Amino acid sequence: MVVCGDDGLAHRLAAELRGVYREQVTLVVPPSGRRVRQPVVGRARAASAALRDMVNAAVNRTGNSDATGGTGGTGGTGGTGRELEATEPTEDVLADAGVERATALALVYDDDETNIRAALTARRLNPRLQLVLRLYNRRLGQHIEELLDQSAALASGGDPGSGSGSGSTTVLSDADTAAPALAATALVGTSKVVETDGLLLRAVERNPPRPGEVADPGLCTLALLSATSNDPAGADGSEDSGENGPQLLPDAAAVEAATGRGTVALEQVSYSGPPLPAGRAGVPAFGELFSRRLRWSLAGLAACVVALAVALMVVTGDHPLHATYVTLLDLFSINEPAHNADIGRQILQLLSGFVGLLLLPVLLAAVLEALGTFRSASTLRKPPRGLSGHVVLLGLGKIGTRVLTRLREMDIPVVCVEADPEARGMATARRLRVPVVLGDVTQEGVLEAAKIHRAHSLLALTSVDTTNLEAVLYARSVRSRLRVVLRLYDDDFATAVYRTLRAAHPRALTRSRSVTHLAAPSFAGAMMGRQILGAIPVERRVLLFAAVEVAGHPQLEGKTVGEAFRAGAWRVLALEVSDGERAAGADSPSEGARESRLVWELPDTYVLRGSDRVVLAATRRGLAELLGRRARRGVDV
Repeated sequence: MVVCGDDGLAHRLAAELRGVYREQVTLVVPPSGRRVRQPVVGRARAASAALRDMVNAAVNRTGNSDATGGTGGTGGTGGTGRELEATEPTEDVLADAGVERATALALVYDDDETNIRAALTARRLNPRLQLVLRLYNRRLGQHIEELLDQSAALASGGDPGSGSGSGSTTVLSDADTAAPALAATALVGTSKVVETDGLLLRAVERNPPRPGEVADPGLCTLALLSATSNDPAGADGSEDSGENGPQLLPDAAAVEAATGRGTVALEQVSYSGPPLPAGRAGVPAFGELFSRRLRWSLAGLAACVVALAVALMVVTGDHPLHATYVTLLDLFSINEPAHNADIGRQILQLLSGFVGLLLLPVLLAAVLEALGTFRSASTLRKPPRGLSGHVVLLGLGKIGTRVLTRLREMDIPVVCVEADPEARGMATARRLRVPVVLGDVTQEGVLEAAKIHRAHSLLALTSVDTTNLEAVLYARSVRSRLRVVLRLYDDDFATAVYRTLRAAHPRALTRSRSVTHLAAPSFAGAMMGRQILGAIPVERRVLLFAAVEVAGHPQLEGKTVGEAFRAGAWRVLALEVSDGERAAGADSPSEGARESRLVWELPDTYVLRGSDRVVLAATRRGLAELLGRRARRGVDV
């Protein structure tokens, strides 16, 4: 395996391949002086040294200094490999890294152009190479994936549409991989979300059932939470937590035997509610075109017209429609003067003309105000008065933009805070008509402008760890029970910060997430040659959702769904079928083929055939074993 990158994702990915899959890895990174970020371990030490005083001060205030002990683990350091230093992944560098003999290559540079250029070179050097690219531009990634697959097929005589096996290409984004978990952590009742073929799967954390209650397992029970999950100084499922840690993919006996422990259940949901406002973002609602004072003026003029029409109908005895028509003619001064009419008709005509004079400035004000409203529709909105129960999102970079889109898809009110008016996500915020507060979050009054005191949760997703931590600490001083989720670069440091914040505020929900920790398993799984649909974090561990061809896997082919289930390793969740096809044993219409072409809740007696394609949940170690690359005994995943 060859991994090329310039930030912590490359180091985390290399550690994942060595420790979990026991692969021989060649890591290509820039020289030490030119790296965008330091390696994971080195940066963890630097961050710990810079913020040690801040963390220790918080611990001393709570009297729980032992809460910061331990580390979150990095997935092991086993396996073999070497490290090369190169400024750019040129043809000579890739050749020195052994791309011509490699099984897979991951290009995880922070620049899309660098990854694409290196991918084209690598495909020419080795047409049968498994390529994994990190691209932020999803539309471009689809075209590049098709192009590279077609090139590999022409060179090896294979099928360009296979999507797996030798010579296939997988385009992933660390932002897309981590965004569902970051967004869902801030929501009530939704802790983890992953999308599979247009369906939204939600992993919900449930409290232990009370005596006499029967827990709803949903589609299935994914995990048992750690026994210390309710302890403020608990380990939050760190990988060295032993029997008290979380149990991934437990069997029915383990679920029944576990008492007093929460569970993570999988549910299938679909998008509901009103459509997104993106399609009509530039057209404000009718009520927003005119101010309240102008609306009252227009209503008053309309009442005057109605009153004049009624009076004319009484005086002249005309039909109501004709009386209204004559009143409007007098109002716009296009009717003949009532010289020969009676005195009542003349007075009404004079009053109508006077009302018409009042109508002219009101109409002009309405036109100018409507033009100003349309003009300001493309500008940033301010948080409305009385807003509460919203999510405050700090940072509109590539991660924050993806999280913002996810929150709006779930119809969650959001207020963004961004210091750079030219940030990547500002256009998305305008398109979705999301309120944005421009300013440095570390300055006084910025979070107050975002109405943090009435917010439901805070998502600190800037690229600076100290900014995220400072914002969270200040927000907790304003509202101690605020739900906070902060993005930290290094996983070990995220674990230490999490334990400290939870010890200092035991009644408030705190989550610290490392993007590399969430994204690396998906990239590693894609390098092993299978399509990774998503990853769901369970405390400090990760569950992977993958689409796997049954053919070639003796653990699946020819066995029933019940026999194929391996507790703690993998579990078959759904079967992909063709239109109109039904799985054997699916008796009810709800179990038949749907538009998503996925059949859920398969009976345990269904026999998996070689032509089947299934969606399964697996641990990292289980996926490695399923791919025929069993991890050695003693590796805790």
